[in-house]
Amino acid sequence: MARRLRFNGTGGSGGGCPSVHEDLGSGEVIVHGPRLTDPEDIAQLQHLSAEEVAVVVPRELLVDWTPKEKTRQVRTIDLGEFSDLFSKFEHTAWRLETRRRYASDEANDRWDQFIETGSVTEDWSEDTPTSGFRKTIRDQRAQGKRVERVRLVDQPPTTGQRYLLEGARWNIKSGEDIRNLWRADAERLQLPAEDFWLFDSRLIALLRFDDEDQLTHVDLITEPAEVVRCCMVRDAAWHHAVPWKQFMAEMHSDA
Repeated sequence: MARRLRFNGTGGSGGGCPSVHEDLGSGEVIVHGPRLTDPEDIAQLQHLSAEEVAVVVPRELLVDWTPKEKTRQVRTIDLGEFSDLFSKFEHTAWRLETRRRYASDEANDRWDQFIETGSVTEDWSEDTPTSGFRKTIRDQRAQGKRVERVRLVDQPPTTGQRYLLEGARWNIKSGEDIRNLWRADAERLQLPAEDFWLFDSRLIALLRFDDEDQLTHVDLITEPAEVVRCCMVRDAAWHHAVPWKQFMAEMHSDA
């Protein structure tokens, strides 16, 4: 069975070599770079077998991109503590939204209305977690903070994705900047399948779901190399994603 490799980072200047990858299954680290070829240099290496190849990498590559723990140390929090993060961040909250379905979206009357009519209306006075979240976002935006997300969309979109596309106007009215990216483009860019929030470019909230697509808990990660990797993901996704209004217009014109 093929390994599940994730690109961690590179010490190269544009060519992508030398680089570090991490095996998500075993935790092993794969390094590739220029081969060591000088016979006198190779003769100094100990325990180099005939099946092995020596490569040369800058020290900074290993310092910056090699995982610091064999098993990443994370702190797991419940959904209540996760919700509190949105009232505590200082500057930015950014989301990569990658899943095809979120079970929590289907547990309200708004979902039933969408299935019946294909549209979503909003009641701002409604006492629901969604309304509470949007009020928090409005309060944070009033303080000059940014809340942004990129949503991946399949071709054709799943029912859950169409629901989120239709209802995004209300999040945007709350102050979010929402952009969309076709999944095929995300795969071409080698964006990860992980679904996460990134707070203040220093704290990752990795969302964990069960087999029924229900959010169960959140892992908080502060490992510097992992945070930098997610910042790189954010920059790539944000650069290529399309603002919601433009995405909707283009999607309808192609229909």
